[in-house]
Amino acid sequence: MSDMEGVSGIINWDQVNGGAPMYEEGRRLYTEEINAAVRGARAAGATEIVAVDCHGAGKGWTFNSFIPELMECDWVSGHPWSRYTELLEKGCDAALMIGMHARAGTADGVLCHTISTTTWRNLYFNDTCVGEFGINAAVCGHFGCPVVLITGDEATCREGKELLGDGLHAVAVKKGLTRYSARNIPPKQARPMIEDGAKRALSSPIKTRPYVPAKPTKISVDLGTVDSAKEFMGRAGVEFENALRIVSRGKDWMQAWDQIWHW
Repeated sequence: MSDMEGVSGIINWDQVNGGAPMYEEGRRLYTEEINAAVRGARAAGATEIVAVDCHGAGKGWTFNSFIPELMECDWVSGHPWSRYTELLEKGCDAALMIGMHARAGTADGVLCHTISTTTWRNLYFNDTCVGEFGINAAVCGHFGCPVVLITGDEATCREGKELLGDGLHAVAVKKGLTRYSARNIPPKQARPMIEDGAKRALSSPIKTRPYVPAKPTKISVDLGTVDSAKEFMGRAGVEFENALRIVSRGKDWMQAWDQIWHW
């Protein structure tokens, strides 16, 4: 499962927004980091590898930012975010999270946000503040699949280890200086690092457990403005604690999440 903001060399929205002047460069950087992880997985003995594009680039590029002619494995494009579960339902050995970014409000998180750059401020699974990495880990965890690798900036790798523990393999390809600046590792060095990280993560005994938030599960979202509240009004299972906080409760994480994140 992959995102674009955590790729080496990417530090502004023009590199990740479809049709923007620097987007094509960003797509190439993105695709080649995916390919590096694929090569590492193959070297570790993986027999079926599928890359899922989880980047909402806008326009016709949403979840469709990989450069097809460069891809080195099967990939999923155009599918709703966090909803491709075919392999997980069949039984998937491990998940790799490539190009991840830090959750909203992370001072050294390059292009940090959670779901939306403006609508969502904080997201909690029970009492744990999470970002998009946590959401993807919970999707995998619901089907018993552990996440074994995270790549992105230093803040993202730190966030991943805080959630899943030191058994999570991590490859930092840049160090955030602000939200829109970073000290980057050159792609020709970052890609071999990712390749080696994927190989180690899949060759070593797995030391992370599938991430399953405690049941019953409470999911809370702090909204950016009262204007954002309208899309949640009247939803079954969703209530407002105050004008800027919504809460969803379910028997497990997936039920609580389905009430918030509609197809």
